[in-house]
Amino acid sequence: MSARRGPMTAGAVCAAAVTALVVLPGAAASDDTPGPASGEGGKAMADAPSGVKLTTLLPKKISADTKSGETENLVASVSNQGSRGSGPIQLLVTGFDGLVVKDVPNCTAIPENKLPKGANSGFSCPINNLGAGKTQSYKVAATFDLKKTGKICLPVRSADGKKTFWQQGPVPFGTTSPSPNAPVTPLLLGTENKPAAPAGDKGGAEEELPSTGVRDDVLPLGAVGAALIAAGGAGLWWTRRTGSAAN
Repeated sequence: MSARRGPMTAGAVCAAAVTALVVLPGAAASDDTPGPASGEGGKAMADAPSGVKLTTLLPKKISADTKSGETENLVASVSNQGSRGSGPIQLLVTGFDGLVVKDVPNCTAIPENKLPKGANSGFSCPINNLGAGKTQSYKVAATFDLKKTGKICLPVRSADGKKTFWQQGPVPFGTTSPSPNAPVTPLLLGTENKPAAPAGDKGGAEEELPSTGVRDDVLPLGAVGAALIAAGGAGLWWTRRTGSAAN
Protein backbone atom coordinates (compact mmCIF):
# COMPACT_ATOMS: atom_id res chain seq x y z
CA MET A 1 0.00 0.00 0.00
CA SER A 2 1.27 3.47 -0.89
CA ALA A 3 2.20 5.66 2.05
CA ARG A 4 0.18 8.46 0.48
CA ARG A 5 -3.10 6.66 1.05
CA GLY A 6 -5.10 7.21 4.21
CA PRO A 7 -5.82 4.51 6.80
CA MET A 8 -7.88 1.61 5.48
CA THR A 9 -11.40 1.34 6.86
CA ALA A 10 -12.67 -1.80 8.53
CA GLY A 11 -14.63 -2.60 5.38
CA ALA A 12 -11.57 -2.31 3.18
CA VAL A 13 -9.49 -4.60 5.35
CA CYS A 14 -12.20 -7.10 6.33
CA ALA A 15 -10.84 -9.64 3.88
CA ALA A 16 -7.57 -8.07 2.79
CA ALA A 17 -5.87 -8.41 6.17
CA VAL A 18 -6.61 -12.13 6.51
CA THR A 19 -3.58 -14.15 5.52
CA ALA A 20 -4.03 -17.33 3.50
CA LEU A 21 -5.84 -19.86 5.64
CA VAL A 22 -5.67 -23.56 4.78
CA VAL A 23 -9.03 -25.19 5.38
CA LEU A 24 -10.39 -28.66 4.81
CA PRO A 25 -13.60 -29.12 2.84
CA GLY A 26 -16.58 -29.81 5.08
CA ALA A 27 -20.31 -30.29 4.85
CA ALA A 28 -22.34 -27.10 4.98
CA ALA A 29 -25.31 -26.52 7.22
CA SER A 30 -28.22 -26.04 4.85
CA ASP A 31 -29.26 -24.99 1.36
CA ASP A 32 -32.20 -22.91 2.62
CA THR A 33 -32.12 -19.40 4.07
CA PRO A 34 -34.75 -19.04 6.80
CA GLY A 35 -36.68 -15.78 6.86
CA PRO A 36 -36.21 -12.61 4.79
CA ALA A 37 -32.57 -11.93 3.91
CA SER A 38 -30.66 -9.02 2.41
CA GLY A 39 -27.39 -8.32 0.62
CA GLU A 40 -27.23 -4.84 2.17
CA GLY A 41 -23.67 -3.57 2.45
CA GLY A 42 -22.39 -6.04 -0.17
CA LYS A 43 -19.97 -5.21 -2.95
CA ALA A 44 -18.24 -7.12 -5.76
CA MET A 45 -14.45 -7.12 -5.38
CA ALA A 46 -12.09 -9.09 -7.66
CA ASP A 47 -13.52 -10.65 -10.82
CA ALA A 48 -14.93 -14.11 -10.23
CA PRO A 49 -14.35 -16.91 -12.76
CA SER A 50 -16.34 -16.61 -15.98
CA GLY A 51 -20.01 -17.49 -15.47
CA VAL A 52 -19.77 -17.22 -11.67
CA LYS A 53 -21.60 -14.50 -9.73
CA LEU A 54 -21.14 -14.71 -5.96
CA THR A 55 -23.11 -12.74 -3.38
CA THR A 56 -23.96 -13.10 0.31
CA LEU A 57 -27.07 -12.66 2.41
CA LEU A 58 -27.79 -11.82 6.05
CA PRO A 59 -31.19 -11.86 7.78
CA LYS A 60 -32.93 -8.52 7.92
CA LYS A 61 -33.73 -9.11 11.58
CA ILE A 62 -32.12 -11.10 14.39
CA SER A 63 -32.53 -10.96 18.16
CA ALA A 64 -30.29 -10.95 21.22
CA ASP A 65 -31.05 -12.21 24.71
CA THR A 66 -31.02 -9.13 26.91
CA LYS A 67 -29.14 -10.90 29.73
CA SER A 68 -26.81 -13.40 28.04
CA GLY A 69 -26.39 -11.58 24.73
CA GLU A 70 -26.84 -14.81 22.77
CA THR A 71 -28.28 -14.18 19.31
CA GLU A 72 -31.00 -16.02 17.45
CA ASN A 73 -31.77 -16.31 13.74
CA LEU A 74 -28.28 -15.19 12.65
CA VAL A 75 -27.68 -17.03 9.37
CA ALA A 76 -24.88 -16.29 6.88
CA SER A 77 -25.52 -17.34 3.28
CA VAL A 78 -23.52 -17.35 0.07
CA SER A 79 -25.19 -17.58 -3.34
CA ASN A 80 -24.01 -18.23 -6.87
CA GLN A 81 -26.30 -16.37 -9.25
CA GLY A 82 -24.17 -17.21 -12.28
CA SER A 83 -24.47 -19.89 -14.96
CA ARG A 84 -21.54 -22.09 -13.85
CA GLY A 85 -20.36 -23.74 -10.65
CA SER A 86 -17.99 -21.70 -8.51
CA GLY A 87 -15.33 -24.33 -7.92
CA PRO A 88 -13.57 -24.31 -4.51
CA ILE A 89 -14.27 -21.13 -2.52
CA GLN A 90 -14.51 -20.10 1.12
CA LEU A 91 -16.90 -17.89 3.05
CA LEU A 92 -15.53 -15.96 6.01
CA VAL A 93 -17.82 -14.96 8.90
CA THR A 94 -16.20 -12.29 11.08
CA GLY A 95 -17.46 -10.25 14.04
CA PHE A 96 -16.63 -6.67 15.02
CA ASP A 97 -17.16 -4.53 18.12
CA GLY A 98 -20.02 -5.90 20.25
CA LEU A 99 -20.82 -8.83 17.96
CA VAL A 100 -18.63 -11.89 18.68
CA VAL A 101 -18.87 -15.00 16.49
CA LYS A 102 -18.66 -18.04 18.77
CA ASP A 103 -19.16 -20.89 16.30
CA VAL A 104 -20.12 -21.74 12.74
CA PRO A 105 -20.75 -25.49 12.25
CA ASN A 106 -18.38 -27.26 9.84
CA CYS A 107 -16.18 -24.17 9.64
CA THR A 108 -12.69 -23.46 10.96
CA ALA A 109 -11.93 -20.77 13.55
CA ILE A 110 -9.55 -18.11 12.23
CA PRO A 111 -6.52 -17.68 14.54
CA GLU A 112 -6.42 -14.37 16.35
CA ASN A 113 -3.23 -13.28 14.58
CA LYS A 114 -4.87 -13.84 11.18
CA LEU A 115 -8.13 -11.98 11.82
CA PRO A 116 -8.93 -8.88 9.74
CA LYS A 117 -7.96 -5.58 11.34
CA GLY A 118 -10.57 -4.62 13.93
CA ALA A 119 -12.25 -8.04 13.99
CA ASN A 120 -12.64 -9.84 17.31
CA SER A 121 -13.57 -13.28 15.93
CA GLY A 122 -14.03 -15.19 12.71
CA PHE A 123 -14.58 -18.54 10.98
CA SER A 124 -13.70 -19.82 7.52
CA CYS A 125 -16.24 -22.03 5.74
CA PRO A 126 -14.87 -24.07 2.80
CA ILE A 127 -17.15 -24.95 -0.11
CA ASN A 128 -16.03 -27.48 -2.73
CA ASN A 129 -18.33 -26.13 -5.41
CA LEU A 130 -21.40 -23.91 -5.30
CA GLY A 131 -23.57 -24.78 -8.27
CA ALA A 132 -25.27 -22.24 -10.50
CA GLY A 133 -28.38 -20.84 -8.83
CA LYS A 134 -27.50 -22.48 -5.50
CA THR A 135 -27.32 -20.95 -2.00
CA GLN A 136 -25.37 -22.32 0.93
CA SER A 137 -26.38 -21.22 4.45
CA TYR A 138 -24.71 -21.45 7.85
CA LYS A 139 -26.32 -20.91 11.22
CA VAL A 140 -24.01 -18.61 13.19
CA ALA A 141 -23.70 -18.82 16.98
CA ALA A 142 -22.79 -15.37 18.27
CA THR A 143 -23.21 -12.99 21.18
CA PHE A 144 -24.13 -9.32 20.99
CA ASP A 145 -23.13 -6.86 23.71
CA LEU A 146 -26.16 -4.57 23.80
CA LYS A 147 -24.06 -1.85 25.45
CA LYS A 148 -22.05 -1.51 22.22
CA THR A 149 -22.49 -1.35 18.48
CA GLY A 150 -21.99 -4.67 16.67
CA LYS A 151 -21.03 -5.52 13.08
CA ILE A 152 -20.54 -8.61 10.93
CA CYS A 153 -18.58 -9.09 7.72
CA LEU A 154 -18.93 -11.82 5.04
CA PRO A 155 -16.11 -11.98 2.47
CA VAL A 156 -16.22 -14.69 -0.22
CA ARG A 157 -12.75 -15.72 -1.31
CA SER A 158 -10.90 -18.16 -3.51
CA ALA A 159 -9.89 -21.39 -1.79
CA ASP A 160 -6.27 -20.21 -1.49
CA GLY A 161 -7.34 -16.87 0.00
CA LYS A 162 -5.58 -14.83 -2.68
CA LYS A 163 -8.72 -13.26 -4.16
CA THR A 164 -11.85 -11.79 -2.59
CA PHE A 165 -14.75 -12.02 -5.03
CA TRP A 166 -17.44 -10.43 -2.85
CA GLN A 167 -17.69 -8.79 0.55
CA GLN A 168 -20.70 -7.82 2.65
CA GLY A 169 -19.89 -5.46 5.48
CA PRO A 170 -18.81 -4.85 8.06
CA VAL A 171 -22.53 -4.12 8.31
CA PRO A 172 -24.18 -3.30 11.65
CA PHE A 173 -27.05 -4.90 13.49
CA GLY A 174 -28.83 -2.80 16.10
CA THR A 175 -31.88 -1.04 17.44
CA THR A 176 -32.67 2.65 17.86
CA SER A 177 -35.33 2.07 20.54
CA PRO A 178 -33.91 -0.40 23.07
CA SER A 179 -36.00 -1.76 25.91
CA PRO A 180 -33.73 -2.88 28.79
CA ASN A 181 -36.59 -4.65 30.56
CA ALA A 182 -37.56 -6.86 27.59
CA PRO A 183 -36.18 -10.44 27.66
CA VAL A 184 -35.17 -10.28 23.99
CA THR A 185 -33.97 -7.30 21.95
CA PRO A 186 -34.74 -7.31 18.19
CA LEU A 187 -31.83 -6.09 16.03
CA LEU A 188 -32.21 -4.83 12.46
CA LEU A 189 -29.63 -5.18 9.69
CA GLY A 190 -28.00 -1.90 8.69
CA THR A 191 -28.97 -0.16 11.95
CA GLU A 192 -26.42 1.30 14.36
CA ASN A 193 -27.18 0.04 17.84
CA LYS A 194 -28.29 2.57 20.43
CA PRO A 195 -27.43 1.09 23.84
CA ALA A 196 -30.23 1.12 26.40
CA ALA A 197 -29.66 3.36 29.42
CA PRO A 198 -30.13 1.70 32.83
CA ALA A 199 -33.31 2.57 34.69
CA GLY A 200 -33.04 6.04 36.19
CA ASP A 201 -30.12 6.99 33.97
CA LYS A 202 -30.38 10.36 32.24
CA GLY A 203 -28.83 8.95 29.12
CA GLY A 204 -25.21 9.77 29.81
CA ALA A 205 -25.71 13.43 30.80
CA GLU A 206 -22.91 14.90 32.89
CA GLU A 207 -23.52 14.61 36.60
CA GLU A 208 -24.41 17.90 38.28
CA LEU A 209 -23.33 18.36 41.89
CA PRO A 210 -26.16 19.25 44.28
CA SER A 211 -26.36 22.86 45.41
CA THR A 212 -25.36 23.45 49.04
CA GLY A 213 -26.69 26.99 49.36
CA VAL A 214 -29.27 29.47 48.12
CA ARG A 215 -28.98 30.13 44.37
CA ASP A 216 -30.06 33.67 43.47
CA ASP A 217 -30.70 32.72 39.86
CA VAL A 218 -33.46 30.27 40.78
CA LEU A 219 -35.14 32.25 43.57
CA PRO A 220 -37.62 35.13 43.11
CA LEU A 221 -36.58 38.53 44.50
CA GLY A 222 -38.72 38.10 47.59
CA ALA A 223 -37.02 34.85 48.41
CA VAL A 224 -33.57 36.45 48.02
CA GLY A 225 -34.57 39.19 50.52
CA ALA A 226 -35.90 36.60 52.93
CA ALA A 227 -32.62 34.73 52.72
CA LEU A 228 -30.70 37.87 53.64
CA ILE A 229 -33.00 38.59 56.57
CA ALA A 230 -32.56 35.03 57.75
CA ALA A 231 -28.80 35.59 57.63
CA GLY A 232 -29.21 38.22 60.38
CA GLY A 233 -26.41 40.67 61.04
CA ALA A 234 -24.21 39.19 58.34
CA GLY A 235 -26.87 39.97 55.73
CA LEU A 236 -27.35 43.51 57.05
CA TRP A 237 -23.59 44.12 57.02
CA TRP A 238 -23.39 42.88 53.40
CA THR A 239 -26.24 45.22 52.38
CA ARG A 240 -24.59 48.25 54.01
CA ARG A 241 -21.24 47.46 52.42
CA THR A 242 -22.89 47.27 49.00
CA GLY A 243 -24.68 50.61 49.55
CA SER A 244 -21.47 52.36 50.70
CA ALA A 245 -19.57 51.14 47.69
CA ALA A 246 -22.27 52.47 45.37
CA ASN A 247 -21.95 55.94 46.94
